[in-house]
Amino acid sequence: MAERNSRVTSWGVLVVALGASLWAVDAPIRKPLTDVLPATSIVLSEHLFLALYSLPMVIAARRVFLQLRPSGWLALFVIAWGGSGLATVLFTEAFKIGNPTTVILLQKLQPLIAVLLAGLILKERLPRLYWPCFAVALVGGYLVSFGRQSLEPFWRLPQDRVLTAVLAVSAAALWGGSTVFGRYLLHGISFPTLAAARFLLALPFLAGLAAAQGALGTTFQVGLAQEPVRLFILALVPGLLAMLIYYLGLSRTRASYATLAELSFPAMAVIVNWFALDARVDAVQVLGFVLLWSTITALTWIPSPRPAAEAQPVTT
Repeated sequence: MAERNSRVTSWGVLVVALGASLWAVDAPIRKPLTDVLPATSIVLSEHLFLALYSLPMVIAARRVFLQLRPSGWLALFVIAWGGSGLATVLFTEAFKIGNPTTVILLQKLQPLIAVLLAGLILKERLPRLYWPCFAVALVGGYLVSFGRQSLEPFWRLPQDRVLTAVLAVSAAALWGGSTVFGRYLLHGISFPTLAAARFLLALPFLAGLAAAQGALGTTFQVGLAQEPVRLFILALVPGLLAMLIYYLGLSRTRASYATLAELSFPAMAVIVNWFALDARVDAVQVLGFVLLWSTITALTWIPSPRPAAEAQPVTT
């Protein structure tokens, strides 16, 4: 058994790192698209391409969804509309306004938010030292957001940086919540099937949001008509392919090792964005990220208490 665990961990960590590294190509594709398309149009177009994967998967697993409890459907809609829909729109809008590297580094708040929400929603006990780590992470996130201007009074901070931070942290919170509800749903639905349902159910929400903003026509007349290749690559590589590779590796390694492997994402993103988009970060932002990432790593290595209650099945 020990030999098997060692073998699984060795390649699982590399697969997690590969999947996380593919996320780094998102910004060089997404950022230029924000110059010609509204954020909602970009995300809606992504999901239209992802439907090519989602629809066959959902049809093949239709019996699972027919047996889903009402609580399961509620969790699924929260993931689809909040995580796959609204969070990605906020993330894209943050790219349009501010430094994409800053937006990406702030996503490391996700695990902390997910742990907190798991305690509130799933009644899981918080790890020891969670609140001190959370406080340090907030300091790190503030330094990442404002860099050398962090010592300025809050009312003097540039409004574009404040708005970028608010959008990025809001997206991280929604994705953190999606992690919690996804953990609940994975008791009865496989990850590839759950991902497919998440993408597919987000479509009506995104279409309605685009229509309300008057961007539905732009999605088809400008996005899919003039930028189909970039939108397809955006949906396929940093979207679907990276996610499936990442979760394949995650299922074959320890969470503590996976957290270290995930460092390949921000590290690669800093390099790629620096050369592709001239999106640079200063030394204070790097220090903030080190604080942020260190707290995540510390929490991962601290033994977690057992859940307060056994998870209930999501299907009948």
